[in-house]
Amino acid sequence: MEGFTRAQIDKAESKDFALGAGPKRPRDAATLILLDRRGSDICVLMGRRHMKHAFMPGKFVFPGGRTDPNDSRIDVATPLEPAEETKLIGTGSRATAARARAIALSAIRETYEEAGLLIGRRGPFTTNKADWQGFAEHGIQPSLAGLRFVARAITPPGRVRRFDTRFLSVWKNEVALELEDGGPTHELEELVWLPIADAKQADIPTITRTVLGDLEARLKADPDLKPGGEVPFYRLRNNRFERNII
Repeated sequence: MEGFTRAQIDKAESKDFALGAGPKRPRDAATLILLDRRGSDICVLMGRRHMKHAFMPGKFVFPGGRTDPNDSRIDVATPLEPAEETKLIGTGSRATAARARAIALSAIRETYEEAGLLIGRRGPFTTNKADWQGFAEHGIQPSLAGLRFVARAITPPGRVRRFDTRFLSVWKNEVALELEDGGPTHELEELVWLPIADAKQADIPTITRTVLGDLEARLKADPDLKPGGEVPFYRLRNNRFERNII
């Protein structure tokens, strides 16, 4: 376990995590880190948040957003690897396979909406869920087998916006279709593939930089990201930021 003092929080993010009135339960969120081997580098896909956004405007981030519990009902071509599902389920009264499935599928849906990348397998797919019609229209069945759980972070208590974010990763070869015009929401601008070392130097949130460092180390030890690897978990306890391993 490692501790981090408040002084280590990026001051540029203070307005995004300003103190607010009353306790707020963190909302489930999912982020997807797409990976691509390019020569000797492993690159990640990032996009800049539009300046009109109230939350972290202008920052480079990975595709992602709040988890929709209804995503758990979406049919998939392949399920999560058992070791990944176990890690993603976690422990506690809210630890269920349905919640883990919703988190994983939310990451895939958000990547389609924000980046225009459909992760899955080609084949017939039907759903009455409006947010998934892009997959149905293009004949792509969402697939979870390639996803790896690589980090978890909870926004400190007392903040205006609090998220319990699971960072997932997937290799680019799991992308079945890339839309030329990007995602339908256009939430991310300037989508770019960056070597991890360069991405860590970009204008990114502090937790993103930390997660990238962890992922870089894991890739050096396990280049293929085998299922069930160690997952760092960041949160604030007793006024100190802790790093625990799931």
